[in-house]
Amino acid sequence: MDKKDNEFLKRLLATFRIEAEEHIKALSSGLIEMEKASETKRQMEIIETVFREAHSLKGAARAVNMTTIEKICQSLESVFAALKRKDIVLSPDLFDILHEAVDSLHQLLLSPEGEQTISEKTLIKELIQQLENVSKAQPVPDFRPAIPDTQSLHDSRPLIPVISETVRISTAKLDSVLLQAEELLSAKLSADQRASELREINSTLAVWEKEWAKVQPEAQAVHEFLERKDKRNLDYKSNSQFTPLEKIFLTGFTMLLEFFNWNHNYIKSLESKLIALTKSAEHDFRSLSGMADNLLEGMKKVLMLPFSTLLEIFPKLVRDLSHDRGNDVELVIQGGNIEIDRRILEEMKDPLIHLVRNCIDHGIEKAEERVQRKKPLSGTITIAISQVNSNKVEILISDDGAGIDITKVKASAVRLGILSQEEADKLDEQEILTLIFQSGVSTSPIITDISGRGLGLAIVREKVEKLGGVIFCESKPDVGTTLRIVLPLTLATFRGVLVRLDEHLFVLPTTNVDRIVRIKHDEIKTVENRETISLNGRTIPLVPLHAVLELPQKERKSEDRFVTVLVLGTAEKRIAFSVDEVLNEQEVLVKSLGKQLYRVRNIAGATVMGTGEIAPILNIPDLMKSAVKVPAAPARAAVEAEEVKAKRKSILVVEDSITARTLLKNILETAGYNVKIAVDGVDALTVLKTEDFDSVVSDVDMPRMNGFDLTAKIRGDKKLADLPVVLVTALESREDRERGIDVGADAYIVKSSFDQSNLLETIKRLI
Repeated sequence: MDKKDNEFLKRLLATFRIEAEEHIKALSSGLIEMEKASETKRQMEIIETVFREAHSLKGAARAVNMTTIEKICQSLESVFAALKRKDIVLSPDLFDILHEAVDSLHQLLLSPEGEQTISEKTLIKELIQQLENVSKAQPVPDFRPAIPDTQSLHDSRPLIPVISETVRISTAKLDSVLLQAEELLSAKLSADQRASELREINSTLAVWEKEWAKVQPEAQAVHEFLERKDKRNLDYKSNSQFTPLEKIFLTGFTMLLEFFNWNHNYIKSLESKLIALTKSAEHDFRSLSGMADNLLEGMKKVLMLPFSTLLEIFPKLVRDLSHDRGNDVELVIQGGNIEIDRRILEEMKDPLIHLVRNCIDHGIEKAEERVQRKKPLSGTITIAISQVNSNKVEILISDDGAGIDITKVKASAVRLGILSQEEADKLDEQEILTLIFQSGVSTSPIITDISGRGLGLAIVREKVEKLGGVIFCESKPDVGTTLRIVLPLTLATFRGVLVRLDEHLFVLPTTNVDRIVRIKHDEIKTVENRETISLNGRTIPLVPLHAVLELPQKERKSEDRFVTVLVLGTAEKRIAFSVDEVLNEQEVLVKSLGKQLYRVRNIAGATVMGTGEIAPILNIPDLMKSAVKVPAAPARAAVEAEEVKAKRKSILVVEDSITARTLLKNILETAGYNVKIAVDGVDALTVLKTEDFDSVVSDVDMPRMNGFDLTAKIRGDKKLADLPVVLVTALESREDRERGIDVGADAYIVKSSFDQSNLLETIKRLI
């Protein structure tokens, strides 16, 4: 290893240690909070959180070859998964074991890989075994590993220091300063509101001035007439030619006129002061606005990191994955110096890793295929980052592989019931490509522990849209595939459209508003019991925003000839929402709803208006999903019927090990399936000839007839050719996986990474 590679490795390990410390702290605090939590619901929420922390730490450890940490995290995941499924229950002894595991992770972080003593390695091995026993609800021996003294480890194995020309400061402190800077936006909006209110008062006074100017000449003429009469000694107060009522009127009029003249002079003085005050308020607003904007912009830059801090792990990730698949892949990174909000960078780590894995697993062809297509032996994956404008950044992840087979995408979507064959046939190529973001859609010929479940891209899109971004896909056969992601540079503030529904105010992110239009009532058509409108020759569903948010809607006034409509879009979808009024577009400061309201359907957060009113910020992806359910939502009876139908499914388990057989049988029967057992391939074929099954779950390494041969026999039988086959085996080499594909298996799950939820999810998808 040359000097340059050694320095890079040091930086990578230093970055990993910083990230790992955060995950370990989160695990430790989560376990403590879990022990204190008395409500089962709260405990399950914490289990979900620590589960994710263990999963993230496992992935980071794998990227830097910290295999021992990876194994402990894998075992922790198994325990947390068992807790989620309620296969095991929380107890003081279990908490002791979990805390010991987290302490071991901390010690391993201080101890370079491979430098543990034999006794330390033995203790770690026993700890991993103990965790595995717990996750399988097996008896746990009375074993508690002796954790080496932390101070001695510090003394003998010092951490590699992170040398930097910058000052290191807690990100929590920086976040706190950023939040305070963001609060200035509320003050800025309030100052603008006060200046606006003063302008309105000035406008009201100006109207009064105009009205007074209209009547003043006539009033003044009457007043002068009365004065002339007084001068001719025609005192109307004592003159008998005036009736008492006329005298009262003339007296009152004279007093009123004198009052208005005095009041007019007073108002003129007040108006001058208000004009000066308005100018002062506007000046203060401009000053505060400039300071707030500059401070907020400066704090955003402080908390922005270059993409290179995230992408450093990708070269090794690509190398390891491509070698595991038997491919030669080169990674090209462009624009790594572009900076983005650290919070967005952290959220995008897992989605980017998944997309790169997809490029290797689904995109880049085998060497022999590339030769046949006259391509270079080495495939290329490119990650290119560019700044679109002052507040958006674009990420392109592309490969020069085989491209996406749209025929398989369409077939997968039809099979899952996402759309009918007739609907699928009407879609153009780009519309078919958007189906890859639907949950369950996959072109993989086999489901493995790595891919093929069709969930990854759906999760990626959900994450991107949650961050206020959009994702698109472009693909050409034999040329390659490109995923384009457009994200905001920062999370704190954004431009929003303020709308009104009766007395309620809501904010919608401007980036998702395709257009705002006013249409006539007679332009609204009904297609298949749903209201639609036509824009640029395209039919778009129309849904009242009241209905989506489940708010009462007042009857439309007969004189209202027009309807105000916002056309919202995420990626390829467009849905029109009717509202009472669109008020304006303004800068919005996002406020979270707090831990008590961590996830509220259709609501992404809230903002405080300049008037002090609180307006919810709508979650556009949620709105799009909710709109589909208006007016008809799936009835519970239909769901229950589907569940009953699923429970009638029958599965044949083929396994020579009695322990594995029993485990699989219990898992499947608990999930509601009817299960039949066969001890090897020969026994399975005999059973298949006499009984009908919906799926076969088989081991590979068995006497008389192994799982590969059994699968081949099933595929060769006309009656059984379409029967889904899932291979669950300890054989994890690339050659074995490829053989599983060749013989026609629908899924290949490795026992070393076995998770019963993966098995159940796979079977559900296949049958």
